[in-house]
Amino acid sequence: MDFAELETKIDELIALVDVLEQKQAVMMAEKESLQAERTRLIEKNENARTKVEAMISRLKSLERD
Repeated sequence: MDFAELETKIDELIALVDVLEQKQAVMMAEKESLQAERTRLIEKNENARTKVEAMISRLKSLERD
């Protein structure tokens, strides 16, 4: 392998690293977004569960009356 071929390979590797770094940045942003959405959905689920449990309690108390 001569110097020109080596230089070409190095340039290709540098370009590949740039592409991979960009993809990683996109994936990290998506990960953060998904984690935030997950947290929001867990909170929403807990709120819904609390409301359903309260409704069940009210219905049970109405049955007793």
